[in-house]
Amino acid sequence: MSVMLGKSFFNRSAVKVAHDLIGCVLVRRVRGRTRRFLITEVEAYEGPKDLASHASRGKTKRNEIMFGPAGYIYVYFVYGMHWMLNIVTGKKDYPAAVLIRDIEGYSGPARLTKALSITGELNCKLLGKKIGLWIESGMSISSKNILRTPRIGVAYAGPVWSKKLYRFLLKEK
Repeated sequence: MSVMLGKSFFNRSAVKVAHDLIGCVLVRRVRGRTRRFLITEVEAYEGPKDLASHASRGKTKRNEIMFGPAGYIYVYFVYGMHWMLNIVTGKKDYPAAVLIRDIEGYSGPARLTKALSITGELNCKLLGKKIGLWIESGMSISSKNILRTPRIGVAYAGPVWSKKLYRFLLKEK
């Protein structure tokens, strides 16, 4: 039986949360219809020194939720056309989050937000049934079935941060 993940799950390092999200279930309820999707790929953004993170240049209006409590949603707009879904992790005032990149049936962070009607209206909201977006425990995935790679599209972060193995994905069987 799946259990909704709470603050204690997300109140850890973004890297640990990212690893543990593989195999969990992203749940979206819109207009009375509830849909569940296996999380298959995520990326961690860990703290103010992570040059790939929006928080690396300090707190701004856009990223201030990253400095908030764990379990809140950080949704932002990129390229003037796509929403990206992140979940805040770690302790308050330590900016960290996990980007949900892929779910079963929707490959790519922009495709999944479009398919699930995830927009900026969810930004700064606490994950939960009240807002219609939450994450449940799923199947237990062995670490040997989780691939770790560098994050995608973060070459601007320099040779150290762009090569961090902060991307986690379910290995193809």
